[in-house]
Amino acid sequence: MSAVPTFAVVLAGFAAFLDLYATQPLLPLLAKTFGASAFQVGLTVTAPTIAVAIAAPPVGRLADRFGLRRTILTAAMALTATTALAATATSLRQLIFWRFLQGIVTPGIFASTIAYIHEVWPASRAGRGTAAYMSGTVLGGFTGRALAGIVAADSSWHGSFIALAILNGAVAAALWLWLPSEGHSQRRGAKARAEGAMPGTPDAPLGHLFVNRRLLATFGVGFCVLFTQVAMFTYVTFLLAAPPFNLSTVALGWLFVVYLVGAAVTPLSGAWVDRYGHRSGIASAMAIGGAGALLTLVPTLVAVVAGLALCSTGVFIAQATTSGYIGAVTRRDRALAVGLYSTFYYAGGSAGGALPAAVWARWGWPGCVALVMIVQAIGASTAFTQWLPTEGPSRAAIPEAGV
Repeated sequence: MSAVPTFAVVLAGFAAFLDLYATQPLLPLLAKTFGASAFQVGLTVTAPTIAVAIAAPPVGRLADRFGLRRTILTAAMALTATTALAATATSLRQLIFWRFLQGIVTPGIFASTIAYIHEVWPASRAGRGTAAYMSGTVLGGFTGRALAGIVAADSSWHGSFIALAILNGAVAAALWLWLPSEGHSQRRGAKARAEGAMPGTPDAPLGHLFVNRRLLATFGVGFCVLFTQVAMFTYVTFLLAAPPFNLSTVALGWLFVVYLVGAAVTPLSGAWVDRYGHRSGIASAMAIGGAGALLTLVPTLVAVVAGLALCSTGVFIAQATTSGYIGAVTRRDRALAVGLYSTFYYAGGSAGGALPAAVWARWGWPGCVALVMIVQAIGASTAFTQWLPTEGPSRAAIPEAGV
């Protein structure tokens, strides 16, 4: 595994998550600016995740047909343009619209990148490749939120999107320079699609994915994973902006430095999954995340920040594990499989951005934490009852259910 493809994969992960949740530290500011409720400004987080859920499957199919590298580069450039256009919004509705379009183009990066990893890396090291990508998403998620908070505090929320667009453009250029073509792997993927196609149909059918019981279970686990992340980090900003914490917009932006803990831990989790299997990975993730969620109930800033660090780390490990498991239980149409997974994953994010609003209004932060714990328990039980206890490189030999 050479350094350049690994670095390029990290950059792709960075680009995919630089903008997606960038408005989280801005929510109290946007609520004040537009005179809107927590639910209304929360739509700046929910709208792009809904868009991702809608767009991911067709984008996955396009990536399988027209090339993974080409799709990644096109999406990165489109994300640069839509981020710049978000800076032109003059109302909350316009901002939500441009955030929705950002979500539409985002799957071209992450769905294609995860498929790219499984095309280029050997099966015995796919966990490490996925973990490298996840480290990039962690760095991108932190950078987007921190940059948005810092720039908004110094100028305006419009300036935040201008700064993000400039950074997006730089990353797109770097990907164009350093992301290698998948080469013979893409030709092999085209052959697999042809072999998997049913007579009389131009493309491989979707049926073989929907009868894969372990893949369907992974979709459910993914829903729970992003629900946890979005619910925790969206509504904690309202907790910390209010007494007794009274954090400013820039302080809320720096709050996401806890993501860097996940960036350091996630690569280690990839080696762990490669050695001990996916169920071990998800068990560790849920235990860490659950402990972190509970710790945020302690009414001190140090405890809340430490709890968020643990919670985010658990989420990143869980996402690396579930993403890797997709490649372990699918032999063809991997970009499409990742696209379908993303629909459920980001549907979970949309639910995590919207559903806790009612819980927050009635029970406050303790109610949100209780909801998150319930969702995490559902995700963990799904993985342990439906995933096989695979270990190390042998996971590549798992047959697809129903095929």
